[in-house]
Amino acid sequence: MAGPVIAETFSTRLVESRAMTPRVRHLVLERVDGQPFVFESGQWVSVVLPLNDEKGRPLRRSYSIASVPNGSPRFELVVTQVDQGPGSTFLHAALVGTVLDVKGPQGTFTRSPEVKGPALFIATGTGIAPFRGMLHDALARGQTEPLWVLFGVRGPGDMLFGEELYALARAAPNVRFEVTYSRPPVGWAGRVGYVQEHVRGLWAELGATASGSQAEAYVCGVKKMLLAVRGVLRDELGLVRQRVHLESYD
Repeated sequence: MAGPVIAETFSTRLVESRAMTPRVRHLVLERVDGQPFVFESGQWVSVVLPLNDEKGRPLRRSYSIASVPNGSPRFELVVTQVDQGPGSTFLHAALVGTVLDVKGPQGTFTRSPEVKGPALFIATGTGIAPFRGMLHDALARGQTEPLWVLFGVRGPGDMLFGEELYALARAAPNVRFEVTYSRPPVGWAGRVGYVQEHVRGLWAELGATASGSQAEAYVCGVKKMLLAVRGVLRDELGLVRQRVHLESYD
């Protein structure tokens, strides 16, 4: 297994910005020096903004890397507009060509290449970002064990990377992409409610597959959801801590 990737501070240029939903923007940043941005799927970066915090220090905001490691100087972020949030407001309004300092990669919410067993990825909102790379990495390594995603959003208008993940599930028999809407549209026949309401059933189904007893859970989203899902997995289902991986973004 490769050693940890050391965080560094480097300059980036915004090369693409587009709206994914009314409140989420997809940003593509590129290292100004043209060097490859080396990271592991699941890690995050800290963006240094040309603003000051309440103590007069440069304002920093942290975001999971939403792209797949490929040796490119470019990488992707997904940024939710926070009401009266200076950081997200700046990034949503930033023009292509804006130069920003970034520190990264950082974080240990990663999936080792040595892990071959099944996985259940549970996300809400922009928590789907780190799982995008994890899925592509696992498939590139030839993994055939089940890789299931449970993604919770309010409704279809809040979906992130939906077309890509549905296509991945159609192309790879071991990938399953499940969506649950907390505010489902009329006529929706799929899952409804919050992700924690569906974890028990999916985990039982996953456990019934080959090698299901070795499955691990990766959970990313707001802390309230993380605590609820952890309660199901560890307190109710008895998973050991090493098999439940958590990452909060609030």
